[in-house]
Amino acid sequence: MGEGVDPTQMCRSLVDKVVQSEQLRAIADPDLLVLFEDWLEELEAEVVALLKTHGPLDSKGLADKLGLSVRGATFLLSKLERTGNGV
Repeated sequence: MGEGVDPTQMCRSLVDKVVQSEQLRAIADPDLLVLFEDWLEELEAEVVALLKTHGPLDSKGLADKLGLSVRGATFLLSKLERTGNGV
Protein backbone atom coordinates (compact mmCIF):
# COMPACT_ATOMS: atom_id res chain seq x y z
CA MET A 1 0.00 0.00 0.00
CA GLY A 2 1.10 3.62 0.13
CA GLU A 3 1.13 3.82 -3.64
CA GLY A 4 -1.48 5.30 -5.87
CA VAL A 5 -3.89 8.14 -5.42
CA ASP A 6 -5.36 9.34 -2.14
CA PRO A 7 -9.10 9.67 -2.84
CA THR A 8 -9.61 11.98 0.13
CA GLN A 9 -6.99 14.40 -1.20
CA MET A 10 -8.51 14.20 -4.67
CA CYS A 11 -11.93 15.13 -3.26
CA ARG A 12 -10.48 18.05 -1.30
CA SER A 13 -8.67 19.27 -4.39
CA LEU A 14 -11.84 19.01 -6.48
CA VAL A 15 -13.87 20.94 -3.88
CA ASP A 16 -11.19 23.64 -3.75
CA LYS A 17 -11.31 23.98 -7.55
CA VAL A 18 -15.12 24.28 -7.51
CA VAL A 19 -14.92 26.99 -4.83
CA GLN A 20 -12.31 28.88 -6.85
CA SER A 21 -14.48 28.63 -9.98
CA GLU A 22 -17.48 30.02 -8.09
CA GLN A 23 -15.36 32.89 -6.75
CA LEU A 24 -14.07 33.72 -10.22
CA ARG A 25 -17.56 33.59 -11.67
CA ALA A 26 -18.78 36.00 -8.98
CA ILE A 27 -16.01 38.43 -9.84
CA ALA A 28 -16.75 38.16 -13.55
CA ASP A 29 -20.49 38.86 -13.12
CA PRO A 30 -21.19 42.04 -15.15
CA ASP A 31 -23.56 43.42 -12.51
CA LEU A 32 -20.91 43.08 -9.82
CA LEU A 33 -18.29 44.66 -12.04
CA VAL A 34 -20.54 47.69 -12.56
CA LEU A 35 -21.07 47.99 -8.81
CA PHE A 36 -17.33 47.71 -8.20
CA GLU A 37 -16.56 50.36 -10.81
CA ASP A 38 -19.16 52.70 -9.29
CA TRP A 39 -17.70 52.16 -5.83
CA LEU A 40 -14.17 52.78 -7.11
CA GLU A 41 -15.25 56.03 -8.79
CA GLU A 42 -16.85 57.21 -5.53
CA LEU A 43 -13.71 56.31 -3.61
CA GLU A 44 -11.54 58.16 -6.13
CA ALA A 45 -13.75 61.25 -5.79
CA GLU A 46 -13.39 61.01 -2.01
CA VAL A 47 -9.60 60.82 -2.36
CA VAL A 48 -9.54 63.86 -4.69
CA ALA A 49 -11.70 65.86 -2.24
CA LEU A 50 -9.46 64.83 0.64
CA LEU A 51 -6.32 65.86 -1.25
CA LYS A 52 -7.88 69.23 -2.11
CA THR A 53 -8.76 69.80 1.53
CA HIS A 54 -5.62 68.48 3.21
CA GLY A 55 -3.02 68.87 0.47
CA PRO A 56 -0.71 66.12 -0.71
CA LEU A 57 -0.75 62.90 1.30
CA ASP A 58 1.48 59.88 1.06
CA SER A 59 0.00 56.39 0.93
CA LYS A 60 0.20 55.92 4.70
CA GLY A 61 -1.52 59.24 5.40
CA LEU A 62 -4.27 58.51 2.91
CA ALA A 63 -4.71 55.00 4.28
CA ASP A 64 -5.05 56.34 7.81
CA LYS A 65 -7.60 59.00 6.84
CA LEU A 66 -9.81 56.66 4.78
CA GLY A 67 -9.34 53.43 6.71
CA LEU A 68 -7.68 51.70 3.78
CA SER A 69 -4.67 49.48 3.57
CA VAL A 70 -1.45 51.21 2.53
CA ARG A 71 -1.44 49.03 -0.57
CA GLY A 72 -4.99 50.18 -1.45
CA ALA A 73 -4.06 53.81 -0.90
CA THR A 74 -0.96 53.39 -3.07
CA PHE A 75 -3.12 51.90 -5.83
CA LEU A 76 -5.57 54.81 -5.68
CA LEU A 77 -2.85 57.47 -5.69
CA SER A 78 -1.10 55.76 -8.62
CA LYS A 79 -4.35 55.43 -10.56
CA LEU A 80 -5.25 59.07 -10.03
CA GLU A 81 -1.75 60.12 -11.08
CA ARG A 82 -1.87 57.96 -14.22
CA THR A 83 -5.26 59.27 -15.26
CA GLY A 84 -4.37 62.86 -14.46
CA ASN A 85 -7.13 63.15 -11.87
CA GLY A 86 -4.83 63.66 -8.90
CA VAL A 87 -4.42 67.01 -7.19
